[in-house]
Order: sequence, then C-alpha cells, then structure tokens
Amino acid sequence: MNEPNLTRREFVRDATIATTAVAAGIQAAQAKPKDKSKILNYNENMEYRRLGRSGWMISAVCMGGHWKRVDTMVPGIFGGKSWLNATLDNPDFKKNRYDVVTRLIEKGVNYIDGCTREEVLTYSEALRGRRDKMHLGFSWYQEEMRNKDRRTTKALLETLDKGLLACKLDYVDLWRITMNEQSSKHTEGEVAEMMAALESAKKQGKARLTGFSSHDRPHIKWMIETYPKIVDVVVTPYTAKTKELPTDSVFEAARKHGVGMFGIKPFASASLFKGDSKLDSPTAEEDDRLARMAIRYILCNPAITAPIPGLINAHQVDNVAMAVQERRKLDVAEAKELDDAMNLAWNKLPADYQWLKDWEHA
Repeated sequence: MNEPNLTRREFVRDATIATTAVAAGIQAAQAKPKDKSKILNYNENMEYRRLGRSGWMISAVCMGGHWKRVDTMVPGIFGGKSWLNATLDNPDFKKNRYDVVTRLIEKGVNYIDGCTREEVLTYSEALRGRRDKMHLGFSWYQEEMRNKDRRTTKALLETLDKGLLACKLDYVDLWRITMNEQSSKHTEGEVAEMMAALESAKKQGKARLTGFSSHDRPHIKWMIETYPKIVDVVVTPYTAKTKELPTDSVFEAARKHGVGMFGIKPFASASLFKGDSKLDSPTAEEDDRLARMAIRYILCNPAITAPIPGLINAHQVDNVAMAVQERRKLDVAEAKELDDAMNLAWNKLPADYQWLKDWEHA
C-alpha cells in the first residue's frame, strides 16, 4: 500500500521543493553527484536514467503492463479471447505476475507501467507489502479519454478516485492518462479538461507525477509545448526502427521541457521474434539476442528514459536486464541483423498495429 514514511502531506511538500529546484535550473541539478541512496530499489548492476525534470532516477529498462503471451506460461488463461480477458484471480496467473515482479525487484528495475483496469489491479496486488521497491504508473483507460463520456476534469478525477479505492492505494507515482491513439482527434477543450485533472490530482496529493499516453507525434509535441508545467512524462511508441528526425522532433521538445519518456512496443508487439515466447521454443536463443539488441538500440537515444516491454516470465526479465549491461552501440553485424529482423517484423505486423510504422521517424 503506502510507501513507508511518506505521507501525502510530505510528498506534496517534496513536490513543491522539486518544482522550486527545477525553476532554479535543471542543469545545475543534473551536475550534482548522484546519491545512490535516493534511487529506488538501487542495484549496482542496473543503469539508471533521469526521468526528465522530476529528478527521479529510473532503471534503464522497465516493464510495461501488457501480458499478451502469458498464456504460454498459464495455458487457457485468456479463455480463448483477448489477453485482457485473463482471469485475474487464477492462482497460476497471480503467481506468474508475482514472480515476474519479484525478479524485476531482484534486478533493480523500479518502474511498472499499468494502462488498463486489469493491469493496475494486478500489479497493485503483486506489489502489496513491497511498494517501496517500485514506482507504479497508473491509467484506467476504459474510463479515461478513450471513453467519450469521461473527458471532463470531474469525470477523470472520479476515475482516479475509483482506481485508488479499487487498488487500495492512497496515491499513484505517475498518473499517465491514456488518450486516443491519434490524440489530435480530441478537441483542445477536451485536452484542457484532461490537463486540469492532472494538475488537480497532483495538488491534491493523489499523483506524484502526471502525463499521458498517445501515439500521435505532432500532437504529443504540441501538448508538451502547450502544457510544459503539467506534462512530466509521456508514454509513447519507440521500436528498434525508430529514428529521431533531424529537426522538429518530438524528442527535441521533450528535452527542451524536461519531459521523461517511456517507450512502448520496443519489440513491435512481438513481431520482432520468430518464436512464440515459450521457454523451449527452438528460436528462443535467437529471439533473446534480438530482444537485447533492440533494447541496446533504443537506449542509444538519451531522450528515452526507458523502454517498457511486456514480460511474461523471469527469464525475460533476466534477458532485458542483461541487455543493459552489454555494450551499448551495436557493431556492424549486429546492426544489420537487427535491421533485417525489423524489416521482417514490419512485414508481419498485424493489421491493428500498422500504425507503428508511423514511428519509423519521430
């Protein structure tokens, strides 16, 4: 539940202090030596990167909430339907999620992103009694901006309160509202309502940091530039094919305004892999290598705080943690292998993921 020794009043106080520090100059703060004791769940074998102007140090690889292939670990858990239909109270599923979170903690990972009702309920429970080891991102997309009836400040704050109650939390570390994938379809008035909800949640001590998720590059840039004091974090696609535009890039805006960025779909929704993610897959070793190369490639862009892949077992946690320790820059042979694999991934993207190609240049 609550983080030890941190009351709501205390973290509102800390947020005020942090805002003052930002106003005094982000560069000066970054020049100070890192105090490892201030890094949540610090592990000497993990790299930590600054989450924008927040000053939080986040592990260089984190976990996204999706468990799309967990049925290979818990057969039948989806009931023949979508991964969102997983039976959340299934003991084998709960053990799988608990064990994965345990391995994340052991490896020094300190952020889990949840963007659905199912995810925030599952990870809040998996973190019960050890919340002091992990920052938790919160979004209940079913009752946020993708729902046309929940696009007012009042409705969004009601969703947050409902989620806090259901998850038995007093506050969330990051409230990152999930918008329409093409968020420019929201009116400017709807965006203003959303930003007011985020600002209010932070003032009330219900969210330590605030932001949003969108797949709409120009609109993301506009929102960062229009609401620079409210947008702390953006959650958005970044694959092993993504390259930063030389000018007018969304990452340029993020750097300018000190916005942290989490990259979703680093493996192009598993299209990068040849196998089915089973531990005994004949291509498991090759797929592990491709996953590590993708993580290394993404981390070459310092504007990305961390990629957040979905992970279905402890082995996958170990593999992405290993990528952080490997040489960062790909050699010529590795770069060609990854590029060839991503070309194949692009060719087999499902119809509902063709939009990922829009993130080849950002």
